[in-house]
Amino acid sequence: MFVHKNLPVGKIVFIGDSITDSGRKSDPVNLGHGYVRLIRDYYVLEGLGSKIEVCNRGISGNRVTDLASRWEKDVINEKPDFLTISIGINDVWRQLDQPGMKQVMPDDFRRIYEQILDEATAKTKARLILMEPTVIEEDLQSEGNRKLIPYINTVKDLALKYNAILVPAHQAFTEVLHVNERVPLTTDGVHMTSTGNLLMAKSWIESVSQVI
Repeated sequence: MFVHKNLPVGKIVFIGDSITDSGRKSDPVNLGHGYVRLIRDYYVLEGLGSKIEVCNRGISGNRVTDLASRWEKDVINEKPDFLTISIGINDVWRQLDQPGMKQVMPDDFRRIYEQILDEATAKTKARLILMEPTVIEEDLQSEGNRKLIPYINTVKDLALKYNAILVPAHQAFTEVLHVNERVPLTTDGVHMTSTGNLLMAKSWIESVSQVI
């Protein structure tokens, strides 16, 4: 069940990697078929279809460095009222599947993330919404999930520093995996099933509606 006190009004920009992208380029309305669409659909059912504009700026494969390179075009120029950032999975996953490439280590992740948040706060009036990275494999003791911990902690720290709304997505996945491991949340350890997308959407809606 979704529980809310208030609902956002205005332009909501979502930026991130393939989990956010979710096939948006083949979608006539450019929303994709993941958690971003579910959030939009929920607010339509709540009667806010004419009062919100949902803008998906996820791109498959992105790391925080990629967000920085397109920040002006895909965030600043959009003039969002709410800005949701979901990043960190590929920053860790590339360390596992492409170890030969230049990696975004935890200190780099924090530094670049702070830079883009500084720019967002200086050039927009957006309320910031930071999503914890979800999981890398549904085994919470996997190497990917162990490596993910400092990236999750960075997102938590930055949410406090920038007075952002924190969406505890990793915590939500952890709680579900502890009690119900028979229903897969991902198709390959990273990309979402419909259940995983619904869990992300639920976490976002509950976190945002409890604060605004």
